[in-house]
Amino acid sequence: MPSSSTVVLLSLLFASAAAFAQSESPASVPGARRIELPSDGSPSITEISVSAGLSTGLYFDSDLMRERIELEGRERFSLVDIGQATLRLVPSSRVTPGERFRLVVHFRDGAAPVSAAFLLQVHPAKAEPLVEVYRGRRTIETYQQEIREARAELERCRDETSRLEAEHEAPAGLAGLLSTATLDEDGVAARVVTKDIVPSSGDALEATSVTTYRAKRAVAVVVKLATKASARPWSPKGATLRGRSGADLKVLRIWQQPTSPLGETRAIVVEAEVQEAGVQGPFSLKLWEDGPRTVTLGNVTFP
Repeated sequence: MPSSSTVVLLSLLFASAAAFAQSESPASVPGARRIELPSDGSPSITEISVSAGLSTGLYFDSDLMRERIELEGRERFSLVDIGQATLRLVPSSRVTPGERFRLVVHFRDGAAPVSAAFLLQVHPAKAEPLVEVYRGRRTIETYQQEIREARAELERCRDETSRLEAEHEAPAGLAGLLSTATLDEDGVAARVVTKDIVPSSGDALEATSVTTYRAKRAVAVVVKLATKASARPWSPKGATLRGRSGADLKVLRIWQQPTSPLGETRAIVVEAEVQEAGVQGPFSLKLWEDGPRTVTLGNVTFP
């Protein structure tokens, strides 16, 4: 049976208004991002998110001058694959979250705009997998696809709004879990997976205990982290739960115990939405702060 402290953590996770929602959008199967360059050649720099070990592909509607690709810090990318009208980038593990690298491409035909500039911003865990860059007029098919994706995003936002409204109107505690159908007659299953976890070397904090939970429509990971000696305080800003296929679960909330003296463990709770009750994993849990440090725990499984 879960300890009383764990029950308190779960209550805070699922029902407390003090828990904050993760501000970042889900990364599971994202659609292509479209960038239109100004035809008058006016200077503009577009930011693109990249991440260590993850691929970002840029697809252009015009041929590139392959010999004139300018990439700042090129030696810190494990792959720079330049095609006729494509560019695939994979940052190496040497990049640091928050870093920015300037990328400039030049087009072969000499028409305006003759070049395009981008700012590659390193994210701890998420990268834009596909970016389409349009320099001329787009086909009607691309506009139709964009409308379909916009409608899908609107529907997702409506569903999210309905979920948040239901949670806001629901009572606290066990009644709230039942009223939102988060909990059913099977209750909450728990599993201590501390010994199974594979930590990443160089993490700023040490995981002393990891327990996973599964309810009808949600899973949660409770990680007790200890700050290593001489390390400054650390608070999570975001999290991902990524499966073997590379798809992420939708993270709903992250909660952390109030600040305690250095050296003491602090519990961090990550809650994610699931559609299938049988979700197990293994998953990779990645936590990051508003800074360069991250914590990565592999082989996370659920009951």
